[in-house]
Order: sequence, then C-alpha cells, then structure tokens
Amino acid sequence: MAFDKEQWSISRGSILALLVATVVLGIGVAWLPAEFFGLDRGMPVGDQIAFALKADLLVFMWLAACVRSVARGRFNSPVDRRGAAFGPPSPALAARAAVLQTSLEQTVLAVGAHLILATVLRESELILIPVLAVLYWVGRMAFALGYAKGAPSRAFGMALTGASTAASYVLASGFVISGR
Repeated sequence: MAFDKEQWSISRGSILALLVATVVLGIGVAWLPAEFFGLDRGMPVGDQIAFALKADLLVFMWLAACVRSVARGRFNSPVDRRGAAFGPPSPALAARAAVLQTSLEQTVLAVGAHLILATVLRESELILIPVLAVLYWVGRMAFALGYAKGAPSRAFGMALTGASTAASYVLASGFVISGR
C-alpha cells in the first residue's frame, strides 16, 4: 500500500517523536543524578510509588488545564453552555474537547505505566519516570498546538506521548516476566 502525502507527513512526525523520546530518555538515564531526585538505594516499593505519583503531578496538571480550557470555552459559548449531553460541541469548542478527550485517555495509560514501572525499577532507574512525565507534557502540548492544523501537525505530539507510554509498558512487561 502506497502512502499519500499526508500519511508520509504523519510518519515523519512520528519517527521524529520516536527519535526525540529515545534521545531524551537516554540522556535522562545517563546524566541525571539519582540524588537530584532524592532516590536512595533500597527504597521500599511504597516510596517508589509515591515518587512516581509526585512525578506525575505534571501529567495531572496538563489534564486539569485541559478540563479548564473546555470549561472556559463552554462558559464563553452560549451554544455550548447546555452541555455535551444536548449536542455536539460547536466549532469553537470542538478542538478543545478533542484535546481533553485524548489527554484523558493518554493520562490513564501514562500514569498506569508509570505506577507499574515504579514497582519494578530500582534506584537510579526510577529517573525514567520524571523524564517520561516531561515527555508526556511536551507531547501533549505539541499535540494541542498542532491539533487544528490537521493530522500531520499533531502526529509528533501524539507519537511522543504514545510511544513513551508504549515503551514503558514494554519495559515493565520485560521486568515482570523476568521476575523482577
């Protein structure tokens, strides 16, 4: 199957996101000192989960900002004030609602992955979690900024968020299967 121009653009944005995620995660693991994050040897799993939840503050703040954006848009749009149950969003609110919906989906997946990782990573490996939270935030921001311009413009953000989360699940699965 041959790709059309838009599909090639989406693929380019996605590949760029994969490269950025790989480089950022590699740099984060190699250069960020565990002491900067207060990571100690032999941290109990409960402390590791607490660390992940603190790192995910950035993730939840993004989701809260998206909720606020939709609420503000609804407040300012007489057509949308009745609520989602009474009809589709107006064009003024549609992009905000779509960004909120995908951000909610991505938040559930990302936080789940981060919490699972918190149970299998050890010591300095936990640096991955705040780096993943930053990648989530950058990916969601890029997605939101590109949303109205079409699929090629939002591909980088979607892939950065999605690939980081998918890699987290693959890594966590490997550790779980290996008995860690």
